[in-house]
Amino acid sequence: MEKEAKIYVAGHRGMVGSAIVRELEREGYHNIITRTHSELDLISQREVDDFFAQEKPEYVFLAAAKVGGIEANQSALADFMYDNMMLEMNVIHAAFVNHVKKLEFLGSSCIYPKFAPQPMKEDCLLTGALEPTNEAYALAKISGLKYCEFLNRQYGTDYISVMPTNLYGPNDNYHPLHSHVLPALIRRFHEAKEQGLSEVVCWGDGSPYREFLYVDDLAELCVFLMNHYSGNETVNAGTGKELTIRELTELVAEVIGFEGEIKWDPSKPNGTPRKLLDVSKATALGWTYHTELKDGIRLAYEDFLHNPMRAER
Repeated sequence: MEKEAKIYVAGHRGMVGSAIVRELEREGYHNIITRTHSELDLISQREVDDFFAQEKPEYVFLAAAKVGGIEANQSALADFMYDNMMLEMNVIHAAFVNHVKKLEFLGSSCIYPKFAPQPMKEDCLLTGALEPTNEAYALAKISGLKYCEFLNRQYGTDYISVMPTNLYGPNDNYHPLHSHVLPALIRRFHEAKEQGLSEVVCWGDGSPYREFLYVDDLAELCVFLMNHYSGNETVNAGTGKELTIRELTELVAEVIGFEGEIKWDPSKPNGTPRKLLDVSKATALGWTYHTELKDGIRLAYEDFLHNPMRAER
């Protein structure tokens, strides 16, 4: 990408999109286009088509999505599928029609089968059944990356996709019901500490393994790939390290300073038992993560404390 190129970041107010904007600015890109949801509804094909026809961006980072944790996914399966399918198809198609030079689609590691061999390589996609609790979201993301691939194969476009592991960091969603596990734990232990509670109850039994990547590390990879990678196969983004939810919970409690008891509710779902990405492809391209988990949780907690609007969501 040329430094003066017109770059559209879809979803710039979200955790991933805002991190990509920060990374672009850090690297000297200055012609960045953004739109809020009130200014541009990506679910509306007409609005998206009009926007692309008027602005003619040269490069697109598609980081917009309807996201949430296990409860949000389970309670709104149809909404998660429809909203994500519509917005990504609208943006990708409009990029194609308006001759965007390159597009990068941001997906999720939930696209891989529930019982995929660990660590999960990019080529295990569509080799088994998905995790039921986020199947709708996964199907939408698979459709987005496949549409990018099919456009490349049929029309010779240069559209790529990136599949991040569990993300966290500045501008995360700390909603008590609709957030992902790490921000939900940050909020829960912070409130327990503030209220002087003697115990905190967490979902499941704490046994599943998870991998976490600090969002600014992902943003660095996203810009790197836009400049250095082309191909139909997606690229995994992660650390290659994992820990149990129980270990994560104890680490969050330690960082926040909660000294009470942690209890578990096994009647609640655990989700996928293990979800570790094979990141050898990104490593071979020349990228590696920088932020260790404990340091990243400290940074995320600082963001939680100093962004009251985020904390109230």
